[in-house]
Amino acid sequence: MDLKNSKINVPKGPKYGIRTVVFVALASIIAGFIITARFDLTNMTGAQTFWKDAPSGQPVKTMGPPDFAELAKKLDPTVVNISTTQIIKEKPMFPFPEFKGPFDEFFGGDDMNKFFGDQRQPKELKRQSLGSGFIINKDGYILTNYHVIENATEIMVTLPHNKKDYKAKVVGSDQKIDIALIKIKADESLPVAVLGNSDEAQIGEWVLAVGNPFGLGGTVTKGIISQKGRIIGAGPYDNFIQTDASINPGNSGGPLFNMRGEVVGINTAIVAGGQGIGFATPINMAKEVLLQLKEKGKVTRGWVGVSIQELTPELAKSFGLKTTSGVLVSSVSPGDPAAQAGMKAGDIITSFDGKPVGEISDLPRIVAATPPGKTVEVKALRDGQEKTMMVKVGTKTEEAAAEEEAMPEKRAAVDKRLGITAQPLTPAIAKQLGAADAAGVVISSVKEDSPAWNAGLRKGDIVREIDRKHIKTMKDYSAALKAREREETILFLVERQGQAIYVAINLK
Repeated sequence: MDLKNSKINVPKGPKYGIRTVVFVALASIIAGFIITARFDLTNMTGAQTFWKDAPSGQPVKTMGPPDFAELAKKLDPTVVNISTTQIIKEKPMFPFPEFKGPFDEFFGGDDMNKFFGDQRQPKELKRQSLGSGFIINKDGYILTNYHVIENATEIMVTLPHNKKDYKAKVVGSDQKIDIALIKIKADESLPVAVLGNSDEAQIGEWVLAVGNPFGLGGTVTKGIISQKGRIIGAGPYDNFIQTDASINPGNSGGPLFNMRGEVVGINTAIVAGGQGIGFATPINMAKEVLLQLKEKGKVTRGWVGVSIQELTPELAKSFGLKTTSGVLVSSVSPGDPAAQAGMKAGDIITSFDGKPVGEISDLPRIVAATPPGKTVEVKALRDGQEKTMMVKVGTKTEEAAAEEEAMPEKRAAVDKRLGITAQPLTPAIAKQLGAADAAGVVISSVKEDSPAWNAGLRKGDIVREIDRKHIKTMKDYSAALKAREREETILFLVERQGQAIYVAINLK
């Protein structure tokens, strides 16, 4: 129908009243809208159905989900299948390992072994596992998860485009962020995956996961970025990208691509029994340490020598602050970089090397990613005033590494079992609670109906002893709980309003 040339004939003459004329006119207008809408829908059917970069570089969204076919075809050759072999020693199965006497005397040592065969000797069993990885250099460097190649005696890599198998060697690994760099010697130039910028990845953005789930190589799944900055207790630098793209056993180490074909994450973890919940290590975390892995085989992280804690609403109020943004310094190690720069307990760090520090999980990641020897600007609040300090980042000592093991993520299993969380007792908190001694640990929360709650432990209790062992630091607290994690009862000595109280927590 030609709307432009169409005419609406309205009969003239007294035979037709004004109502009839208005009715016919309205009907014609409505019919025109319907036809126009039909033409618009017809045009939409032929529209592109994927994200495309405009000349300005900004993504332009069209109707419908993206078309992943061309993208998958381009990216699949860069993703490899990894199979590993581990040697596991099985305990002897001799029925009476501690029994000696008549049998040994009757058969003699050698005859005893002959009689029972090799059951008295440890057996070595081979265990195989599967994973994924992606090529980041045409010379054969491949990025994957540390847990994919952990304790492997043999690593085999299968290339998707020619199905050839290559033996790989480990160049370097970093268990703390669960990545490993391995290398193969290929007789050809290899396709390479482009590493993107995970900081620019947006919640709701389309992503593509490629890997080897359950040994089914070359599997492609799609989804979106569900959330960023997830902390799941996997390590001290948790900062996972959450996605609903299907990730299963065997996907570990594989890439998470954006719609430009860039790697934004390394598929790392799943929630057992969960659906549409997978986690990927941001690629920027890997990029920060890749050169160290290639050249040294390990990672040396930055260290400034402070203990920190969460800035709760109660603490913020006691410090005269209206916001909980920032990280509270609970102690400063004498002689370490922070102390040399003039940092003090009670300072609230808001920025480190130009990067904002809003939550307690931000600072350890930022400091760790800073090269040792670099002098950085640190902004902190002290007595309500902003103070700027120049800190020369150092190298983490063995003692500092041990202290890191006492971080909340490492204590999570025991704390959850008890139903409590704790934090260092600072002078400010000690003053607020009326405690004379600021050395110790304070209970920051107790879950109702938990073993700790039922035993009488409460928020604000200062832990002085656990099973008769003095508690002065978070390290003491963590070590004491770890030593008792399999026990049915744990004895706490706490200080409450100046009074010492014993609390026995039953974990049955």
